[in-house]
Amino acid sequence: MSTIESHVPDHVRQIAETGAGPVEYAVVGTGAPVVVVHGSPGGIDAAALMAGFLPREEISAILVSRPGYLGTELGDRTTVDRQADLLAALLDHLGIERAGVLSWSGGGPAGYRLAVRHPARVDALVAFAAVSRAYHLPEQDLADRLMFTTGAGRWLLRLLAAHQPRQYVAGVLSAEGDLPKEQLTQRIEEVFADPVKRDFVLALGATATQDRSRRAGYENDLAQFAAITSLELERITAPTLVVQGSADGDLPPADSAFAAATIPGAELLTLDTGTHLALYTHPDAAAAQARVVDALLRR
Repeated sequence: MSTIESHVPDHVRQIAETGAGPVEYAVVGTGAPVVVVHGSPGGIDAAALMAGFLPREEISAILVSRPGYLGTELGDRTTVDRQADLLAALLDHLGIERAGVLSWSGGGPAGYRLAVRHPARVDALVAFAAVSRAYHLPEQDLADRLMFTTGAGRWLLRLLAAHQPRQYVAGVLSAEGDLPKEQLTQRIEEVFADPVKRDFVLALGATATQDRSRRAGYENDLAQFAAITSLELERITAPTLVVQGSADGDLPPADSAFAAATIPGAELLTLDTGTHLALYTHPDAAAAQARVVDALLRR
């Protein structure tokens, strides 16, 4: 195992040489283990943001870069099943028999398949706005493509976040949901007035760009998600909580409803008027996060 120089807050990224190949990871906290599976795009930095609300004295968050993102090479770990097996191999490497799983968006398929293929390794599963069946990227306008896929666009995003944060937050919340204008304006004000929510949105943008360190993973994700026929959700035995915002502009809320209806005994927590960032930006985010922690700790 080698340590590399890049950091996420309070911990050092490491490369684990597992039976399924190398994987970039970090561990935060000292409690019950929970694997944190980021979306598309993303990486270990996105996983760190996802895990920000997890109590460090109760949960040991295992942050991971999925194949093709940042320090985890894609190699032949292209399929969702190979990625699920890699997560299980990381648990082997860390000497952990069982863990909870928290997945978001494009991390959903790997999290679900980990619970299907390795049921003895998963204590509890929380899937937030998670892909659960075939997914095709909605049509993006030219401005969005240029903003996230070009160097100039990424520079402009950084500039906006640093010098015009209100405009930046407004743009993100508008893009991630389908809120009517009045509700969107109110949500923007609420998020900008809350330093935790505001800082989350401002930091998330840097993890969602399609630069060279994330492009291979992102392109592979889109190809794999489009080819999904069944994730065999009916085979999941772990206690499962599915969280979804009703105004999500990225993932159809019907996908989470499908997952909750298919997974035996699963619970669906819907955040009314919530966007794709609802677990972190909704007015009831704190209560939802507390419910997620309870689910992961099986309380």
